[in-house]
Amino acid sequence: MANKQVAIVGGGLAGLYAARLLHKAGIEFVLYEARERVGGRILTIDATGAPALDGFDLGPSWFWPEAQPAIGAVVDELGLAAFRQASAGDVVFERMSREAPQRYQSRFVEPPSMRLVGGTAALVQALLRDLPAEKILRGYRVSELKLCENGIDLTIADHNDVSRVHKACAVIAAMPPRLLEATVTFDPPQDAEIRKLWRETPTWMAPSAKFIAIYDQPFWHAAGLSGTAQSLVGPLAEIHDASTASGQSALFGFLGISADQRANHGNEPLTRACLAQLARIYGPMALAPRATHYKDWAADSLTATALDRVSAGHVVPRTAPWVLGSWADRLTLGGSETSPSEPGYLAGAIAAAERAVAATLINIRV
Repeated sequence: MANKQVAIVGGGLAGLYAARLLHKAGIEFVLYEARERVGGRILTIDATGAPALDGFDLGPSWFWPEAQPAIGAVVDELGLAAFRQASAGDVVFERMSREAPQRYQSRFVEPPSMRLVGGTAALVQALLRDLPAEKILRGYRVSELKLCENGIDLTIADHNDVSRVHKACAVIAAMPPRLLEATVTFDPPQDAEIRKLWRETPTWMAPSAKFIAIYDQPFWHAAGLSGTAQSLVGPLAEIHDASTASGQSALFGFLGISADQRANHGNEPLTRACLAQLARIYGPMALAPRATHYKDWAADSLTATALDRVSAGHVVPRTAPWVLGSWADRLTLGGSETSPSEPGYLAGAIAAAERAVAATLINIRV
């Protein structure tokens, strides 16, 4: 086969790790990422909201190396430092609006939730360091894949929305199956049952929204609180300490209301409501954050589709094929949702990339 270049569609953790594996195997690759940044659902910001190398995670924060050895091994391989999620102190539960929040002594949880020093983006930056920069193309959106005699033609729109056709011997689609089905056309079309499978596979985090309040001091610790709270009152359903290893103090929470409700309320009213809730739980100092940030992943068109506005639960691991027919030898799905273990999680992204690269190497007869 003359053209041995593999195209990777998607520059999240799965796509970057697939690129790392191909690069180590001596296989030429090019990675196309529709965003102007890489990382996908990994997004670490500073107090101003800009992407940062030491900040707060608006996407995934935790991993569990004892229960997920694959991600632990990658963290060790890349020489990254990790620390335990803050858990010392009481937890709080809000049951009803007419009741005061109740405090309970926290229980030691095993395995512990771990976070990366610098935020989860440290994982992205470490992977980028070992990859040829000219092969990581940001701001390039893939709109069509067409089978041809020696591989696949990819129709790609650049930063100026100018479309070109690029060629590859094989493609790894390192993106959620539902997003792939909604945004990329295929010639010949995918099998109807495969399209249905992709469409019905929930995208991890896509229905979710995350709120972060940044403070000068972790005042909740002085009150004997861990920062962990659960609420049936809302708007935040689950709250945790988001302070960084470098000493920046913050609380974060997941919104417990639907994407449509969030859109109807708007960001500013939601921010006020979140701060009012934090004040109920942690006291009046919570009303004076240094900064707040809100990320609604359901409103992110490069993460979610219209189907993601209603949560369908977590994706179920699948061992059966994700691609059939004439596409099976050219296209491999490698997004975290396609992992046979821990689908959706960071660990699932690693496992999905490993599986996709192994299958691709077989398909291109390496």
